[in-house]
Order: sequence, then C-alpha cells, then structure tokens
Amino acid sequence: MPMLEEGGQAAGLRNLRRQRPVQVVAVASGKGGVGKTNVSVNLATARALSGKKVWLLDADLGLANIDVLLGLNPRQNLSHVLSGECELGDIVLPGPPGVRIIPAASGVQHMASLSATECGGVIHAFSELGEDLDMLVVDTAAGINTSVTMFARAAHEVLVVVCDEPASITDAYALIKVLSRDYGVQRARVVANMVRSEAEGRALYRKIARVSDRYLDLTLHYAGCVPHDEFLRRALQQQEPVMTAFPSSRAASAFKKLSEHADTWDVPTGARGHLEFFFERALVGTESSRGVAS
Repeated sequence: MPMLEEGGQAAGLRNLRRQRPVQVVAVASGKGGVGKTNVSVNLATARALSGKKVWLLDADLGLANIDVLLGLNPRQNLSHVLSGECELGDIVLPGPPGVRIIPAASGVQHMASLSATECGGVIHAFSELGEDLDMLVVDTAAGINTSVTMFARAAHEVLVVVCDEPASITDAYALIKVLSRDYGVQRARVVANMVRSEAEGRALYRKIARVSDRYLDLTLHYAGCVPHDEFLRRALQQQEPVMTAFPSSRAASAFKKLSEHADTWDVPTGARGHLEFFFERALVGTESSRGVAS
C-alpha cells in the first residue's frame, strides 16, 4: 500500500510539472465606483481572445457582481465551497469566450468578513485544481480588508485601478501603502480608468508614484489607461464585456493594449515563501530549478 501511495504522489508531481505556471493578477482599488470589476472582466476577456486560457475569480466575496455584469445565474458560489457543500471545480461557469467564471456570494454577511484562515482556504483550493490555464484574474473587493490584502499578496501582479478624483487617488495610495508595509508586496501597477487622454492617465499615475517612490519600498509601474467611453456604458447595459460587444471601441482597444502589456510581466517559476495561488505548481517549479542547478 505505501508503494501505491508513493506512486500516486510521483504521478501527481509529474502532472504538475507538465502544467504551465499560471499568471495570477489581482485587480484592486482603494475605493468603490472606479470601474475595477469592469477592468477585471475586460482584461480577462482580452487575454482569452488572444488565445489564453483564463479564469476570473469574483473575490468581492460579500457583494459579488461579476455574474450580474455578465448576465449569469450561478446555482452555487464560493459560499457553498466554504461551507463544504461542493468543491471549487463544481461552481465554475462559462463566461465570455474563453473565460471561466468563479462566482462569489452577494448579500451574505459572513462572506464579507472572512477570517485570514478562511481566505487562505480559498487560495489553497486553487492548488487542488488540475486545470491547465494561463491566467487567473482576481477581482478583489474595494478597500483594505483582510480578503483584499491576502488575495493581492497571493497574486503575482497587483493592478490598482484609480480614476481622477481626490478620494480615489488618496485611497489608492492607502491600499498600496498597506500592501507594501504590512504585507511585503514589492510591486504594483496602476491602471488609470475613465480618463480623457493618455496624458491624463500618465499624470494620474505620477501623482501616486511621486509619493510611493518617496515613502514606500515598492516599485510602482504604469500599466495603462482606459478612456471614458460611452460604449462601456452600453456594454454594461447589455451585460457583456466591451471587448465582445463593441470590439472597435476606444475602450476595447485600451483593454487589448493592457492585455498585450501583460505578456511582458514576469511569472515566477518558484515558490515565494508565503501563501499564494497554485502554490504546489510553484513549489514544483522551485524543486525543478534546484534539480537543474544541481
């Protein structure tokens, strides 16, 4: 019997080695109402349209709305996974072309205030998936609660969505400061949303970067900008990503550019020493690198 167990473990490791590293991108914002979920949905769709296998996690756990944005009606969601009623793979839904959706609950108070242990359980559940995918987009809640900070730290990239309003800028910096000082996040990227021009987007980024460069041990990059576009509102009314509803719009072009930019972001091939999505795959990557080195 022990030999069978060892053989099963060996087979599992071989399967993990065959799977590509998964790029995990957390999309966050200091305050609500800045278009964060729209960025998440359209980034995921743009990546899928470029040929990538993409999953989109609704991590706004107590006020989930990706299903509403896309006109989906999930029978089960993350609250059922946490209660032990089903497995993570059981709740996955088909979304926009090439995108699979992991829905969360809306209006369930407990889900809005999960403990660190419960958030860790959600993150760990992804390590048990055998799916072969290229990217996981994590649409976090707004603000700096436990789920936001844990999901952001467990990702490879953190996109902070901000618009040109004093509260949005102040709260975006507060989020970046917490991630850097309290959670050791060393890199984040700013997406300037609802701007009138590329110049306005870069100016918005510089407002935050000037302060973060001075006070934080974190590298802040400019990921790009999304223009204020009437077609975005029309796509929302149609419950469809602007990428598929109006692919020739200025907003869709901006998301395509953001997706292409994501191709240049490094994907760690080894474990980073803390809880992260797809931890076992990262661990196998670390062991493989040691094998090559030896």
